[in-house]
Amino acid sequence: MSNILVAENIWFIPPENKNKNELGNNYILKDVSFSVERGAAFGISGASGSGKTTLAKIIAGIYSPTKGKLSFDFADKKSSASNPVQLLFQNTEEIINPFRKTGDILYESISLNTAANIANELTLDKLINLVNIPNELMNQRCGQLSGGERQRVALARLLAVRPDILILDEPFSAQDVESQLNLINLFKQIQEYENLTIICISHIEKVLQKFADKIINIENGGVK
Repeated sequence: MSNILVAENIWFIPPENKNKNELGNNYILKDVSFSVERGAAFGISGASGSGKTTLAKIIAGIYSPTKGKLSFDFADKKSSASNPVQLLFQNTEEIINPFRKTGDILYESISLNTAANIANELTLDKLINLVNIPNELMNQRCGQLSGGERQRVALARLLAVRPDILILDEPFSAQDVESQLNLINLFKQIQEYENLTIICISHIEKVLQKFADKIINIENGGVK
């Protein structure tokens, strides 16, 4: 199976600590290399503060690496209205507007690719069924939803634009064991339906082992 992503010797130093002539000891990530197969579930584990979320933001294009290279091999699309890499933040308020209705947000997200003349078979009905969003939530404002409901709406919003890679940042945080297993089953269902590459970040490696095909562990900014 071919690789959709290859990371080679990735370093990241915050701009305020960056010395152009020396990498020094101010790094968040150091010499990180890995590859992700197309359609795989790839896990990134590590303690809080190890650099996992920074790595996710680099993959998603939010940050640029200080040194090193990322290579992607995305599906052939004539045009795109969105980033082929989408990141589900741990804090879903960074993705969904609490004052807007659930249905409006999801319909608008699906319409982005339609407007860009990209075939999108993921209709609104299919989308809400895929992530198990009850119909009665569609007319509610996102600020009225529970944390778990907001997480599913945020996930649906990202799936609506048909990404090639979906990054999940600490999706199992503050979840009981039953909820964690339900999420794992949901992610597997999504992956099978969309043939999606999923990168899952979690400090709970035992949970990752139930879902990921391959796991790397980040410790002190480097691959352990």
